[in-house]
Amino acid sequence: MSLFHGDKMLTFVIIALLGGGLLVLTSASVVQGAAEFEQPFYYISRQLLLGLTAGILCAVVASVLSEKWWHRLAFPIIGAVIFLMILVFIPGIGFGAGGAQRWIALGPITLQPSEFAKFAFVLYLALWLSKRRDDLDSLETGVVPFIGILVPAGLLLILQPDISTLGIILFTALAMFFAAGGKLIHVLGMIGLGLVAVTLLIAIAPYRLNRFTAFLNPEHDPLGNTYQINQATLAIGSGGIVGRGFGFSRQKFLYLPEPVGDSIFAVLAEEVGFIGSLVFISLFVVFAWRGFRISARAPSDFLSLFAFGLTFWIITQALLNMAGNLALAPLLGIPLPFVSYGSSSLAVTLASVGALIGISRINEEA
Repeated sequence: MSLFHGDKMLTFVIIALLGGGLLVLTSASVVQGAAEFEQPFYYISRQLLLGLTAGILCAVVASVLSEKWWHRLAFPIIGAVIFLMILVFIPGIGFGAGGAQRWIALGPITLQPSEFAKFAFVLYLALWLSKRRDDLDSLETGVVPFIGILVPAGLLLILQPDISTLGIILFTALAMFFAAGGKLIHVLGMIGLGLVAVTLLIAIAPYRLNRFTAFLNPEHDPLGNTYQINQATLAIGSGGIVGRGFGFSRQKFLYLPEPVGDSIFAVLAEEVGFIGSLVFISLFVVFAWRGFRISARAPSDFLSLFAFGLTFWIITQALLNMAGNLALAPLLGIPLPFVSYGSSSLAVTLASVGALIGISRINEEA
């Protein structure tokens, strides 16, 4: 199997993150599963049946594809993802929850197309940027077309709304643009445009400011806007040096909002403590090292940018999730890769690491 014929250290780290993540999800979800569905193992069973099964299949396929095949698939994949993102707004197909319209129902299976958009845009931008390296320093041939690629997905994500995913995609896209040879002044200019857009989005829907005010002033409204961050830091602090022990989190007993989603790191830290959390974070550090190393050694601009983008989005999302739980950044509502519940998220993450391992194999064969 090609998953074991690439970067061995990266493969080990992925297995450790995935195995540890599934254990943490099992512990974090039992109370919520029992309360909501009278099935303590509801969440982990669906994660194993849907997310892990689909993810491993995607990872195996991604690990064996050649550079030529990635070139051929880039446009069909991004086209399919944009089509799925449109379908979420079609009555009878798409459905919403919590004020957001982000999912597609396929019988007992639900898909979140915005998760697949992360992979699709990294792939397409890697191909597009690798073919335009000589044009990126121009506004007309580089910056404007680059922005034009991002606008359709941006509008669809704003309408859902899924601003956090949009932020991950835009941040990753800008990093890839700069890595491909884009000018820093142009990157800073696009960041400025992004800040203007965020200001307008907040003006249109002021509730979006709540995450930032909760971060800046966690003592304000402790039973409202700042409740989640206060409960998360309480869970992390009560874990101490070695933690309460696996399965013994107290905050997961319906005190901590979203214990299977964006707050799952708090449950992890409460159960394994500072030392266990440091080991977990170290795995992501090693993941970043091996991923960017694969990018640097890739035999083509396309593969280099592809590996860079895949590594960047996973690491950025993980760091933002953990920083939010530690009150070092606003809580953005994004899942923790390999750990948080969500079949679409896990499948896309595993497809991405499968592609990374495949690129490392190509590097060794080159």
